[in-house]
Amino acid sequence: MKKSIGAIIGAMLILGGVLFGLYHMENYDKFYYTKVDNSAVSELPAADDMDYEYKLDSYDEKGKKKSLKFETSKKLRQDAYLMLEVRLTGVHKWEEVEFKDLPSEVQEILK
Repeated sequence: MKKSIGAIIGAMLILGGVLFGLYHMENYDKFYYTKVDNSAVSELPAADDMDYEYKLDSYDEKGKKKSLKFETSKKLRQDAYLMLEVRLTGVHKWEEVEFKDLPSEVQEILK
């Protein structure tokens, strides 16, 4: 009886840990900002869903630098400003933003 109660409690703890991890993986996001540099793009093989991969220096709202990679189906507009939504698995999505919408720390770096 004690062994089965211990097994049930152990299984519940494991399940709780897995659910906790999945919740945070899906709901953890951080935003980084960058400026498009088309010299930092490479073409991907034709078998891939996306056509291009960018590797750009990006900055969080405090100006902390991080090199991020993400894929696109088209070449992006040179010198466009992007907001990158980053999750545990990498860049989840990106969107073009105006310079005035960048955090002030990032504006100082990317101007």
